[in-house]
Amino acid sequence: MQEKAFQDFYPDEFSHCYGCGRLNEHGHKIKSVWDGEESVAFFTPDGRYMALPGFVYGGLIASLVDCHSTGTAAAAAYRKEGRPMDSEPALRFVTASLKVDFLAPTPMGKELELRGRVVEIKEKKVVVESRVLAGETLCAKGTVVAVRMPPGMMPK
Repeated sequence: MQEKAFQDFYPDEFSHCYGCGRLNEHGHKIKSVWDGEESVAFFTPDGRYMALPGFVYGGLIASLVDCHSTGTAAAAAYRKEGRPMDSEPALRFVTASLKVDFLAPTPMGKELELRGRVVEIKEKKVVVESRVLAGETLCAKGTVVAVRMPPGMMPK
């Protein structure tokens, strides 16, 4: 695995996202890296993310799938272009579609493993399938259609 996470390459103006922004003091700050042809990230939910005692709120799971997948999309686009993630112009992606299937209750306090796989990559669109595991239990799976950030969203 590489040491520097995809999100660590984001310039400051792209680093405020609640799920993955390193500059958002209240956010999740997930860190995704390549593990072969898959991306991987880890997150341990605490009591702030409770649905019922002992179980994680589904909105958190959706947020993790979303941000891990869009980070994976950006990394895959750089990889396809054969350039480093800190090169210009910055390739940033936003979510056009998010679908999450909840397959098993997600336990609170246990480290969650997110695994992403690129299933389609085009110039302006990347489709990523991600899984959320708690140990050996597959808790959720999701599909994100990520598109290049539209010009109107680009920081000035």
